[in-house]
Amino acid sequence: MSEPKSGQMIQAPSALRLKVGGGRLGAIDPAAIAKAEAALKSLSGNFTQWLNDEITKLEGARQTVRTEGANPENMESLYLRAHDLKGLGATYGFPLITRIAGLLCRLIDDKAKRLQAPVALIDAHIDAIKAAARDDIKTEEHPVGKILVQELESRISAFGA
Repeated sequence: MSEPKSGQMIQAPSALRLKVGGGRLGAIDPAAIAKAEAALKSLSGNFTQWLNDEITKLEGARQTVRTEGANPENMESLYLRAHDLKGLGATYGFPLITRIAGLLCRLIDDKAKRLQAPVALIDAHIDAIKAAARDDIKTEEHPVGKILVQELESRISAFGA
């Protein structure tokens, strides 16, 4: 029989730990947070334009559905544009747009039912997003925002999504 060999275990440093806390578990460098907040603030002047660009893309997808018809490819494009706004609305200072875009995603999320989604209800979501941006309605705390969300949710539930 051979004798067991002794060895040494070398543990590699955790790159993630080093990035978030310099080796201190759970610690986050306050200077890194301040730097990130400053970078975000410097970009915030572009948020309105970027939001409008995303809404323009959503409107373009809607127009394609209107002119070419609601086929799987066109509806997928519409869904992806709505999904982008769902992710970006709050970042750009419009949590209401995130909420409405999320409702639109819920309406057309199921690929099997996507083509049966009522066009008027899709239009209502897109028009609500455009109105929120145009009229600077940022949250559901705004009376119009609250009514929009309640009505859209009600219609989606009635449709079964």
